[in-house]
Amino acid sequence: MNIYVGNLNFKVDENDLEQLFSEYGEVSSCRIIVDKFNGRSKGFGFITMDNDDEANAAINDLAGTNFKDREMVVNEAKPRKEY
Repeated sequence: MNIYVGNLNFKVDENDLEQLFSEYGEVSSCRIIVDKFNGRSKGFGFITMDNDDEANAAINDLAGTNFKDREMVVNEAKPRKEY
């Protein structure tokens, strides 16, 4: 399952995020989206977990929780819209 994680503190790196979600199960991939011009975090990212039960547990437990002084938005990622 692909999980959207938003409202991240700009100082959070991929290792921080992967460590947080790995408490719920195996993380296949972790990516924080960065600005292509200045390399600064855009404040959101994506986690991929193969086990849907573990992913749902992470979403339910982490949504709205405070991580590094920011209240995270955590939900199942929606497919990107084609324009």
